[in-house]
Amino acid sequence: MGACFGPVVFLWIVFGSILGGAVHDYMSGMISCRHGGKSIAELSSLYIGRPAKWIMRVFSVVLLVLTGTVFVNTPAALITNLVGDAGLPIFQNILFWIVVILLYYVLATLLPIDRVIGRLYPVFGILLIVMALGVLGGIVIGGKTIPEITLQDLHPEGLPVWPFMFVTVACGAISGFHATQSPMVAKCITSEKQGRSIFYGAMIAEAVIALIWAAAGVAFYGATETLADAMTKANGGQSHAVLEISQTLLGTVGGVLAVIGVVVCPITSGDTAFRSARLILAETTRLDQKSMKNRLIITLPLLAVGAVLTQLDFDVLWRYFSWSNQTLAMISLWVATGYLVKEGKYRFGSLLTALPAAFMSAVSMTYILMAPEGFSLSAAVSRPIGAGFAVAMFCVYAVLFRKMKKRTVG
Repeated sequence: MGACFGPVVFLWIVFGSILGGAVHDYMSGMISCRHGGKSIAELSSLYIGRPAKWIMRVFSVVLLVLTGTVFVNTPAALITNLVGDAGLPIFQNILFWIVVILLYYVLATLLPIDRVIGRLYPVFGILLIVMALGVLGGIVIGGKTIPEITLQDLHPEGLPVWPFMFVTVACGAISGFHATQSPMVAKCITSEKQGRSIFYGAMIAEAVIALIWAAAGVAFYGATETLADAMTKANGGQSHAVLEISQTLLGTVGGVLAVIGVVVCPITSGDTAFRSARLILAETTRLDQKSMKNRLIITLPLLAVGAVLTQLDFDVLWRYFSWSNQTLAMISLWVATGYLVKEGKYRFGSLLTALPAAFMSAVSMTYILMAPEGFSLSAAVSRPIGAGFAVAMFCVYAVLFRKMKKRTVG
């Protein structure tokens, strides 16, 4: 979907992931690690104010349920398209695969992390690497030409790059969803030295995957109009484009491996999304999760809501997920900035989080003002307000930093 904007998407993935996404993931992970694996909601209470805790709790759970839902539909559609005309009719029904994936999510959400997720993820990781290398090799060996980078907006529907591209490409550049996953990882690492590779490095790896698929989209179809047409085919959507690219570049067997790798990607986000939502709700309700009964009390309603939401239009769900995802990334970066400012000893190092936080503030505010699912205001109105909001947030940071600096010196 991001490739529909043209080669300009490469710039956002590269600079967004290095200066924004990886910084966001590293800081949210390490701060959680230093606070015993506390959630982003609890950390926001410590570093940007107690009222933020409840806002972040609600916002996080909504985002996680949306994440789990959109990452049910995507793999279900991919598997349905992969099966094609072969096999039993029930296997060609997307609703069947939605039920199968939801049942897996129930197990992954309920059982201890080393029972299901910990055992499957190494295999999933290998599949992701094989998929990425396979598609990249197919582009190079197949002689596909990747267009030169340009700032020109090539979206066939005329969506403006600012701010729509910065919200459409979420996980490949910067993702607030990752801040909800950090506590689980923070409880598993054995040394803070592992933070660079686990938090910062993993985000860069995800950006490489995003670059490969963006390159495949623009190189394979040649024009954004053709790419958009491929994603609007009946019962196909994005999954049709993925299947067509994979099978053409890698043949039937290679295509199957590539699609399996792409199926793995959303599933490994959906299962941990519902798991994180359970843990945040348990933290809020103080229900002891050592009891299977208490786990079921939280898990079953969560999955039921997700099951209902899968019946809504995917494009609408994705837009709400993308905006809430980027908004949570904005808040997480401000939490990280608050941590650095309060620590005092980092001084101007807090700019490394404050600048991307201000940038994402402009993105989130401008998008919700302009988007059809938001206030549908004109660009002439939305963009100045978005920019003003970012400047205002940065000024608040500057004032707090100055006060803290004086207190430290004194």
